[in-house]
Amino acid sequence: MKQQSRHENMTYVALWGMLFAAPLLSLYIRTVSDTGVEFDWREVMMVWRQYTVFLLLFLLHNFLLAPMLVYRQKKVLYGSIVGCVLAAFVTYQCSTRPDHIGKRPHPMAQHDQQPTPPHDADFFDHEPPPFEDGKEPFMHEGPKNGPMKEHHPGMFAQHDIIAIIILVLMFGMNLGIKLFFKTRGDQKKMAALEKENLEQQLEYLKYQINPHFFMNTLNNIHALVDIDPEKAKDTILELSKMMRFVLYEGNKHGVPLTREFDFIRNYVTLMKLRYTDKVRISVDLPTEAPDKQIPPLMLITFIENAFKHGISYQHESFIDVKAAVEGGKLHFQCRNSKADKPNEEKGGVGLANVKQRLHLLYDNNFTLNIQDEPDIYNVELIIPLT
Repeated sequence: MKQQSRHENMTYVALWGMLFAAPLLSLYIRTVSDTGVEFDWREVMMVWRQYTVFLLLFLLHNFLLAPMLVYRQKKVLYGSIVGCVLAAFVTYQCSTRPDHIGKRPHPMAQHDQQPTPPHDADFFDHEPPPFEDGKEPFMHEGPKNGPMKEHHPGMFAQHDIIAIIILVLMFGMNLGIKLFFKTRGDQKKMAALEKENLEQQLEYLKYQINPHFFMNTLNNIHALVDIDPEKAKDTILELSKMMRFVLYEGNKHGVPLTREFDFIRNYVTLMKLRYTDKVRISVDLPTEAPDKQIPPLMLITFIENAFKHGISYQHESFIDVKAAVEGGKLHFQCRNSKADKPNEEKGGVGLANVKQRLHLLYDNNFTLNIQDEPDIYNVELIIPLT
């Protein structure tokens, strides 16, 4: 808000500075172009006195009246006070108006008074009459051979009307600038709130993924303890590597591709210890990857889902994991067979969360195709790399 107010006030200072500098520049150009014209500060001060009245009214409107409408939406109160200010300004204009502005001489006076020709000696000391017939333009005459009607000057002279129009336009400009900076400030606040909300959602999803992943991994270790204690020990070592990754890398916005690929290999190695040769598991990940980053634990959910729902103990099963980098994008694929009796566990926290993370991180700049066929479950994901 302070930054917004500072920029707004700088705009006003620049505009008023140019306005007050205009008389100085105009008089300076006249003195340069015409050597007979001298620089007269009295002329500048006269213009500045008129500008000062508008400046004071602008300050009143900017710091007191405009906030009523822009920030507090008090339309009736704002309109009433602005109306009073305009009425006071009109009264001031009429009271300070010079007598010769808006007044015209009585028409009968010019007809009754016969002009006398000047003496030759005084001829050049008098200005010629402005009109041959002695009449001032736009004067209304009465009917022919009838008395002349007296002309009364109007309440507002052209000078007053222009001043009022300038004041109204100045108030409107002030409101426009305030609304512009308020709208821009609101947009920045909204963007900051959306970013904060996005980060909170991502953190929430990440904290959900980690316990969900470790719950399934610990279940696998528990099964191996009774079947093969030695394999259970190896599984614990692999799990420690994965926990180290989650502890130090999982809270980051992005991790190198090579670290994510190593994490997937450790997970698949851990899972292989549990299954027999009836389960064919293949992992094709690049050994060397470009120096790009990917959100941590983004791919493991699909692989975890394949082990959870695609392994059958009655017949041969398979899981194929592939990844490649092409054109600055990661192409990931995970295919698996489907068990005769798929896991009926409800929730689907991992898969639902990874979909939500993709939308939050990439908006619509990603491709996720999931083909759920009777015997095969296939996932294809394409995401841009940063």
